[in-house]
Amino acid sequence: MLELKGINKQLGDFRLKDINLEINEGEYFVILGPTGTGKTVILEVIAGMYRPDSGEIYFKNQKISSLYPEQRGISFVYQDYALFPHLSVEENIIFGLKVQNISQESIKKSLQDMVTLLGIEHLLQRYPTTLSGGEQQRVAIARALITSPQILLLDEPLSALDPRTRQVFQEELQNIHAMLGTTTIHITHDFSEALALGDRIAVLQDGAIVQVGTPAEVFHHPSSCFVAEFVGAENILSGQCTDGVIKVGPGVDIHAVSPEQGEVNLTIRPEDIIISHQPLTCSAQNSLPGTLLKMYNQGPLFRITIDSGVILTALLSKQAVEEMALRPGQKVWATFKASAVHVF
Repeated sequence: MLELKGINKQLGDFRLKDINLEINEGEYFVILGPTGTGKTVILEVIAGMYRPDSGEIYFKNQKISSLYPEQRGISFVYQDYALFPHLSVEENIIFGLKVQNISQESIKKSLQDMVTLLGIEHLLQRYPTTLSGGEQQRVAIARALITSPQILLLDEPLSALDPRTRQVFQEELQNIHAMLGTTTIHITHDFSEALALGDRIAVLQDGAIVQVGTPAEVFHHPSSCFVAEFVGAENILSGQCTDGVIKVGPGVDIHAVSPEQGEVNLTIRPEDIIISHQPLTCSAQNSLPGTLLKMYNQGPLFRITIDSGVILTALLSKQAVEEMALRPGQKVWATFKASAVHVF
Protein backbone atom coordinates (compact mmCIF):
# COMPACT_ATOMS: atom_id res chain seq x y z
CA MET A 1 0.00 0.00 0.00
CA LEU A 2 1.12 3.55 -0.80
CA GLU A 3 0.20 6.06 1.90
CA LEU A 4 0.39 9.84 1.81
CA LYS A 5 -0.03 11.27 5.28
CA GLY A 6 -0.59 14.98 5.80
CA ILE A 7 1.39 16.08 2.72
CA ASN A 8 1.82 19.84 2.35
CA LYS A 9 3.88 21.54 -0.35
CA GLN A 10 4.20 25.23 -1.21
CA LEU A 11 5.27 26.14 -4.76
CA GLY A 12 5.06 29.88 -5.35
CA ASP A 13 1.45 30.90 -4.80
CA PHE A 14 0.24 27.31 -4.98
CA ARG A 15 -0.02 24.91 -2.06
CA LEU A 16 -0.92 21.26 -1.67
CA LYS A 17 -3.05 21.12 1.45
CA ASP A 18 -2.94 18.18 3.86
CA ILE A 19 -3.06 15.39 1.27
CA ASN A 20 -4.04 12.06 2.82
CA LEU A 21 -4.37 9.04 0.54
CA GLU A 22 -4.18 5.27 0.79
CA ILE A 23 -3.64 3.51 -2.54
CA ASN A 24 -3.84 -0.26 -2.53
CA GLU A 25 -1.27 -2.51 -4.13
CA GLY A 26 -2.30 -3.32 -7.70
CA GLU A 27 -4.96 -0.60 -7.75
CA TYR A 28 -5.64 1.68 -10.72
CA PHE A 29 -6.14 4.97 -8.88
CA VAL A 30 -7.19 8.17 -10.65
CA ILE A 31 -6.67 11.71 -9.36
CA LEU A 32 -9.27 13.94 -10.99
CA GLY A 33 -9.43 17.72 -11.05
CA PRO A 34 -9.33 20.86 -13.18
CA THR A 35 -6.10 22.27 -14.57
CA GLY A 36 -3.97 23.99 -11.94
CA THR A 37 -5.28 22.11 -8.90
CA GLY A 38 -2.01 20.29 -8.13
CA LYS A 39 -2.50 16.88 -9.73
CA THR A 40 0.98 16.77 -11.29
CA VAL A 41 2.56 18.11 -8.11
CA ILE A 42 1.15 15.15 -6.18
CA LEU A 43 2.77 12.77 -8.66
CA GLU A 44 6.07 14.64 -8.44
CA VAL A 45 5.99 14.46 -4.63
CA ILE A 46 5.32 10.71 -4.81
CA ALA A 47 8.16 10.28 -7.31
CA GLY A 48 10.58 12.26 -5.13
CA MET A 49 11.06 15.22 -7.46
CA TYR A 50 9.76 17.45 -4.70
CA ARG A 51 10.17 16.87 -0.97
CA PRO A 52 7.03 17.69 1.00
CA ASP A 53 7.23 20.64 3.38
CA SER A 54 5.46 18.45 5.91
CA GLY A 55 3.93 15.01 6.01
CA GLU A 56 5.28 11.60 5.06
CA ILE A 57 5.00 9.03 2.28
CA TYR A 58 5.00 5.29 3.06
CA PHE A 59 5.18 2.36 0.68
CA LYS A 60 4.61 -1.13 2.05
CA ASN A 61 4.95 0.37 5.56
CA GLN A 62 8.40 1.79 4.78
CA LYS A 63 8.92 5.56 4.83
CA ILE A 64 10.16 6.71 1.41
CA SER A 65 9.81 10.49 1.82
CA SER A 66 13.57 11.00 2.09
CA LEU A 67 14.61 8.57 -0.67
CA TYR A 68 15.99 9.82 -3.97
CA PRO A 69 13.71 9.26 -7.00
CA GLU A 70 15.84 6.41 -8.35
CA GLN A 71 15.55 4.58 -5.02
CA ARG A 72 11.74 4.47 -4.98
CA GLY A 73 10.95 1.89 -7.67
CA ILE A 74 8.64 4.35 -9.41
CA SER A 75 8.26 5.12 -13.13
CA PHE A 76 6.79 8.42 -14.33
CA VAL A 77 5.24 9.10 -17.75
CA TYR A 78 4.85 12.83 -18.35
CA GLN A 79 2.11 14.38 -20.44
CA ASP A 80 4.61 15.37 -23.17
CA TYR A 81 6.19 11.86 -23.06
CA ALA A 82 9.75 13.27 -22.45
CA LEU A 83 11.36 10.92 -24.98
CA PHE A 84 15.01 11.55 -25.90
CA PRO A 85 14.86 12.94 -29.46
CA HIS A 86 18.43 11.87 -30.32
CA LEU A 87 17.81 8.23 -29.36
CA SER A 88 15.91 5.64 -31.36
CA VAL A 89 12.76 4.05 -30.00
CA GLU A 90 14.77 1.00 -28.94
CA GLU A 91 17.39 3.14 -27.19
CA ASN A 92 14.67 5.15 -25.43
CA ILE A 93 12.93 2.03 -24.14
CA ILE A 94 16.05 0.29 -22.79
CA PHE A 95 17.64 3.45 -21.37
CA GLY A 96 16.58 2.66 -17.79
CA LEU A 97 17.94 -0.88 -18.01
CA LYS A 98 21.31 0.16 -19.42
CA VAL A 99 22.03 2.50 -16.53
CA GLN A 100 21.34 -0.43 -14.16
CA ASN A 101 24.14 -2.52 -15.70
CA ILE A 102 21.78 -5.34 -16.65
CA SER A 103 23.13 -8.02 -19.01
CA GLN A 104 22.54 -7.66 -22.74
CA GLU A 105 20.65 -10.94 -22.79
CA SER A 106 18.23 -9.75 -20.10
CA ILE A 107 17.81 -6.40 -21.82
CA LYS A 108 17.01 -8.09 -25.12
CA LYS A 109 14.37 -10.34 -23.53
CA SER A 110 12.77 -7.49 -21.58
CA LEU A 111 12.68 -5.35 -24.72
CA GLN A 112 11.02 -8.10 -26.74
CA ASP A 113 8.40 -8.71 -24.06
CA MET A 114 7.59 -5.01 -23.78
CA VAL A 115 7.36 -4.18 -27.49
CA THR A 116 5.18 -7.25 -28.01
CA LEU A 117 2.88 -6.17 -25.18
CA LEU A 118 2.50 -2.68 -26.66
CA GLY A 119 2.57 -3.65 -30.32
CA ILE A 120 5.49 -1.39 -31.24
CA GLU A 121 8.10 -3.84 -32.53
CA HIS A 122 7.95 -2.20 -35.97
CA LEU A 123 8.96 1.18 -34.48
CA LEU A 124 12.25 0.18 -32.83
CA GLN A 125 14.58 1.89 -35.31
CA ARG A 126 12.46 5.03 -35.67
CA TYR A 127 13.07 8.30 -33.80
CA PRO A 128 10.54 10.14 -31.61
CA THR A 129 10.08 13.06 -34.02
CA THR A 130 8.79 10.64 -36.69
CA LEU A 131 6.11 9.12 -34.45
CA SER A 132 2.45 9.99 -34.02
CA GLY A 133 1.15 10.99 -30.60
CA GLY A 134 -0.23 7.52 -29.96
CA GLU A 135 3.06 5.90 -30.97
CA GLN A 136 5.06 8.23 -28.72
CA GLN A 137 2.73 7.40 -25.85
CA ARG A 138 3.24 3.66 -26.33
CA VAL A 139 7.02 4.12 -26.40
CA ALA A 140 6.88 6.22 -23.21
CA ILE A 141 4.78 3.55 -21.48
CA ALA A 142 7.18 0.83 -22.64
CA ARG A 143 10.16 2.76 -21.27
CA ALA A 144 8.35 3.21 -17.95
CA LEU A 145 7.30 -0.43 -17.59
CA ILE A 146 10.45 -2.18 -18.79
CA THR A 147 12.17 -1.55 -15.44
CA SER A 148 9.32 -3.40 -13.65
CA PRO A 149 8.38 -0.47 -11.39
CA GLN A 150 6.38 -1.04 -8.24
CA ILE A 151 4.34 2.09 -9.00
CA LEU A 152 3.50 3.66 -12.38
CA LEU A 153 2.63 7.38 -12.49
CA LEU A 154 0.73 8.66 -15.54
CA ASP A 155 0.42 12.43 -16.08
CA GLU A 156 -2.63 13.10 -18.32
CA PRO A 157 -1.64 10.22 -20.62
CA LEU A 158 -4.60 10.61 -22.99
CA SER A 159 -4.99 14.39 -23.19
CA ALA A 160 -2.83 14.96 -26.29
CA LEU A 161 -4.44 12.19 -28.35
CA ASP A 162 -7.23 12.52 -30.90
CA PRO A 163 -10.61 11.04 -29.84
CA ARG A 164 -10.25 7.76 -31.73
CA THR A 165 -6.66 7.15 -30.58
CA ARG A 166 -7.66 8.14 -27.04
CA GLN A 167 -10.36 5.47 -26.95
CA VAL A 168 -8.01 2.79 -28.30
CA PHE A 169 -5.22 3.70 -25.88
CA GLN A 170 -7.63 3.81 -22.95
CA GLU A 171 -8.53 0.20 -23.70
CA GLU A 172 -4.82 -0.64 -23.98
CA LEU A 173 -4.15 0.85 -20.55
CA GLN A 174 -6.92 -1.34 -19.13
CA ASN A 175 -5.41 -4.43 -20.77
CA ILE A 176 -1.85 -3.62 -19.65
CA HIS A 177 -2.99 -3.11 -16.07
CA ALA A 178 -4.99 -6.34 -16.14
CA MET A 179 -1.92 -8.24 -17.37
CA LEU A 180 0.79 -6.68 -15.20
CA GLY A 181 -1.14 -5.55 -12.11
CA THR A 182 1.23 -2.63 -11.52
CA THR A 183 -0.03 -0.12 -8.96
CA THR A 184 -0.97 2.82 -11.18
CA ILE A 185 -1.76 6.44 -10.37
CA HIS A 186 -3.29 8.29 -13.32
CA ILE A 187 -4.18 11.98 -13.30
CA THR A 188 -6.75 13.60 -15.56
CA HIS A 189 -9.26 16.43 -15.85
CA ASP A 190 -11.71 14.19 -17.76
CA PHE A 191 -14.30 12.37 -15.64
CA SER A 192 -15.28 9.97 -18.43
CA GLU A 193 -11.64 8.83 -18.50
CA ALA A 194 -11.61 8.41 -14.72
CA LEU A 195 -14.92 6.55 -14.85
CA ALA A 196 -13.62 4.09 -17.44
CA LEU A 197 -10.22 3.39 -15.86
CA GLY A 198 -10.25 4.00 -12.14
CA ASP A 199 -10.84 1.44 -9.42
CA ARG A 200 -11.16 4.52 -7.21
CA ILE A 201 -11.00 8.27 -7.76
CA ALA A 202 -9.75 11.18 -5.66
CA VAL A 203 -11.21 14.56 -6.62
CA LEU A 204 -8.85 17.51 -6.16
CA GLN A 205 -9.95 21.12 -5.70
CA ASP A 206 -7.50 23.99 -5.15
CA GLY A 207 -4.76 21.70 -3.85
CA ALA A 208 -7.01 19.74 -1.48
CA ILE A 209 -8.73 16.37 -1.80
CA VAL A 210 -12.48 16.84 -1.47
CA GLN A 211 -13.72 13.29 -2.14
CA VAL A 212 -12.39 9.76 -2.55
CA GLY A 213 -14.48 6.83 -3.75
CA THR A 214 -15.28 4.46 -6.53
CA PRO A 215 -16.33 6.09 -9.82
CA ALA A 216 -19.94 5.15 -9.08
CA GLU A 217 -19.78 6.64 -5.57
CA VAL A 218 -18.29 9.91 -6.81
CA PHE A 219 -20.74 10.22 -9.71
CA HIS A 220 -23.91 9.18 -7.91
CA HIS A 221 -23.08 10.63 -4.48
CA PRO A 222 -20.94 13.77 -4.92
CA SER A 223 -19.82 15.36 -1.67
CA SER A 224 -20.19 18.98 -2.82
CA CYS A 225 -21.54 21.17 -5.62
CA PHE A 226 -18.00 21.44 -7.01
CA VAL A 227 -17.71 17.66 -7.31
CA ALA A 228 -21.23 17.34 -8.70
CA GLU A 229 -20.59 19.94 -11.40
CA PHE A 230 -17.13 18.62 -12.24
CA VAL A 231 -18.27 15.03 -12.77
CA GLY A 232 -21.13 16.17 -14.97
CA ALA A 233 -24.01 15.71 -12.55
CA GLU A 234 -27.18 17.57 -13.53
CA ASN A 235 -30.25 18.89 -11.77
CA ILE A 236 -28.12 20.41 -8.99
CA LEU A 237 -30.45 22.33 -6.69
CA SER A 238 -30.36 23.83 -3.22
CA GLY A 239 -33.06 24.44 -0.66
CA GLN A 240 -34.29 24.14 2.89
CA CYS A 241 -34.83 20.58 4.14
CA THR A 242 -37.38 19.74 6.84
CA ASP A 243 -38.12 16.10 7.64
CA GLY A 244 -37.22 14.86 4.18
CA VAL A 245 -39.00 17.62 2.25
CA ILE A 246 -36.80 20.15 0.48
CA LYS A 247 -38.22 23.50 -0.58
CA VAL A 248 -36.22 24.38 -3.72
CA GLY A 249 -38.36 27.24 -4.99
CA PRO A 250 -41.68 29.04 -4.48
CA GLY A 251 -44.25 26.27 -4.26
CA VAL A 252 -41.73 23.63 -5.34
CA ASP A 253 -41.11 20.88 -2.78
CA ILE A 254 -38.98 17.80 -3.43
CA HIS A 255 -39.27 14.69 -1.27
CA ALA A 256 -36.02 12.90 -0.43
CA VAL A 257 -34.85 10.05 1.77
CA SER A 258 -32.46 12.02 3.96
CA PRO A 259 -31.88 12.75 7.65
CA GLU A 260 -30.45 16.18 6.79
CA GLN A 261 -32.09 19.31 8.17
CA GLY A 262 -31.64 22.93 7.13
CA GLU A 263 -29.87 24.24 4.04
CA VAL A 264 -28.88 21.41 1.68
CA ASN A 265 -27.91 20.71 -1.91
CA LEU A 266 -29.31 17.91 -4.04
CA THR A 267 -28.89 16.23 -7.40
CA ILE A 268 -31.24 14.09 -9.47
CA ARG A 269 -29.93 12.00 -12.34
CA PRO A 270 -31.70 12.87 -15.62
CA GLU A 271 -32.34 9.19 -16.35
CA ASP A 272 -34.29 8.90 -13.06
CA ILE A 273 -36.91 11.44 -14.17
CA ILE A 274 -40.01 10.15 -16.00
CA ILE A 275 -41.82 12.55 -18.34
CA SER A 276 -45.55 12.16 -19.00
CA HIS A 277 -48.51 14.18 -20.28
CA GLN A 278 -50.60 13.39 -17.19
CA PRO A 279 -49.78 12.73 -13.52
CA LEU A 280 -48.72 9.10 -13.03
CA THR A 281 -50.39 6.74 -10.58
CA CYS A 282 -47.35 5.23 -8.91
CA SER A 283 -45.37 5.12 -5.66
CA ALA A 284 -43.00 7.96 -6.63
CA GLN A 285 -43.38 10.83 -4.17
CA ASN A 286 -42.28 13.57 -6.56
CA SER A 287 -44.53 14.62 -9.44
CA LEU A 288 -44.00 18.17 -10.65
CA PRO A 289 -46.03 19.90 -13.39
CA GLY A 290 -44.08 21.98 -15.85
CA THR A 291 -43.51 23.22 -19.37
CA LEU A 292 -41.24 21.46 -21.84
CA LEU A 293 -38.63 24.06 -22.81
CA LYS A 294 -36.08 22.40 -25.10
CA MET A 295 -35.28 19.06 -26.71
CA TYR A 296 -31.76 18.04 -27.69
CA ASN A 297 -31.37 15.12 -30.08
CA GLN A 298 -28.42 12.96 -28.96
CA GLY A 299 -28.90 10.04 -31.32
CA PRO A 300 -30.71 7.24 -29.48
CA LEU A 301 -31.57 9.63 -26.61
CA PHE A 302 -33.19 13.02 -26.21
CA ARG A 303 -32.18 15.46 -23.47
CA ILE A 304 -35.30 17.29 -22.32
CA THR A 305 -35.42 20.46 -20.19
CA ILE A 306 -38.54 21.30 -18.22
CA ASP A 307 -39.52 24.38 -16.23
CA SER A 308 -41.27 23.14 -13.09
CA GLY A 309 -40.56 26.24 -11.04
CA VAL A 310 -36.97 25.01 -11.17
CA ILE A 311 -35.26 23.84 -14.36
CA LEU A 312 -34.99 20.05 -14.61
CA THR A 313 -33.25 17.91 -17.23
CA ALA A 314 -34.45 14.43 -18.17
CA LEU A 315 -33.15 11.76 -20.55
CA LEU A 316 -35.66 9.94 -22.73
CA SER A 317 -35.28 7.37 -25.47
CA LYS A 318 -36.00 8.49 -29.01
CA GLN A 319 -38.84 5.97 -29.10
CA ALA A 320 -40.46 7.48 -25.98
CA VAL A 321 -40.23 10.99 -27.43
CA GLU A 322 -41.85 9.86 -30.68
CA GLU A 323 -44.60 7.85 -28.95
CA MET A 324 -45.54 10.83 -26.74
CA ALA A 325 -45.11 13.29 -29.64
CA LEU A 326 -43.25 15.63 -27.31
CA ARG A 327 -42.75 19.20 -28.45
CA PRO A 328 -41.43 22.38 -26.78
CA GLY A 329 -44.20 24.36 -25.13
CA GLN A 330 -46.23 21.33 -24.04
CA LYS A 331 -47.44 20.90 -20.48
CA VAL A 332 -45.84 17.81 -18.94
CA TRP A 333 -45.21 16.13 -15.60
CA ALA A 334 -41.78 15.23 -14.21
CA THR A 335 -41.96 12.23 -11.88
CA PHE A 336 -39.17 10.71 -9.78
CA LYS A 337 -38.73 8.72 -6.59
CA ALA A 338 -37.58 10.20 -3.29
CA SER A 339 -34.76 7.64 -3.32
CA ALA A 340 -33.49 9.14 -6.61
CA VAL A 341 -32.73 12.43 -4.86
CA HIS A 342 -29.15 12.60 -3.55
CA VAL A 343 -28.83 15.14 -0.73
CA PHE A 344 -25.49 16.61 0.40
